[in-house]
Amino acid sequence: MIVLMALAAPADVGTLFGIPITGGSSQTGVPMQIVLLLTALTVLPAAIMSATPFLRIVIVLHFLRQALGTQTAPSNQVLVGLALFLTILVMQPVLGDMYSQGYEPVQKGEITSQEGWTRAAVPFKTFLLKFARERDIKLFLEISHSPQPAKPSDVTLVVLVPAYTLSELKASFQIGAVLYLPFLIIDLVVASVTLSIGMMQLPPVMVSAPFKILLFVLVDGWNLVVGSLVKSFY
Repeated sequence: MIVLMALAAPADVGTLFGIPITGGSSQTGVPMQIVLLLTALTVLPAAIMSATPFLRIVIVLHFLRQALGTQTAPSNQVLVGLALFLTILVMQPVLGDMYSQGYEPVQKGEITSQEGWTRAAVPFKTFLLKFARERDIKLFLEISHSPQPAKPSDVTLVVLVPAYTLSELKASFQIGAVLYLPFLIIDLVVASVTLSIGMMQLPPVMVSAPFKILLFVLVDGWNLVVGSLVKSFY
């Protein structure tokens, strides 16, 4: 969406990442525009990871893998791929609103690219405000020495994005701790049994791993975890 909005700037007048462009006599030359565009593309993965549900989903999935004790199964590529597709699923309504409110009018020439940026940011900010904690927003307002906003929609993205990231980190760690508990109980029970019968040849973690995997499969764990994660964003 960021790249689309940047490319949507009219040829005669517009802006590229907030820098005025005016046809052939642009204040920013074509090489510099390309550099800025490539810079935005390099920042894009970090934006996807920190300002979308991807952050919560991928951390919870990694916690789940550690709780199961399966080491590298599923692999990192599988977990990241699953988190990415779930992120697209959750963000689809928001991206649709950003496209219809910001990009489409710019393409039709109804509004300027700068106004398109402003309109496209509204649904994105609404999404971030839904999950960013007030305490975290207040923290970054103090850090940035920004004035207290009159209403939530007045909070800038510079403050809102890190506040959302911090809130998602807390939420994902809370979910991960809850996921750990049933598997920790299995580890404790197996360790107690193996020690009581004097079986020292095998470590308790190796003995408990099949039981944890079996329990997870029997309760259809992937369906429950993924379903709960997606529903937590609605």
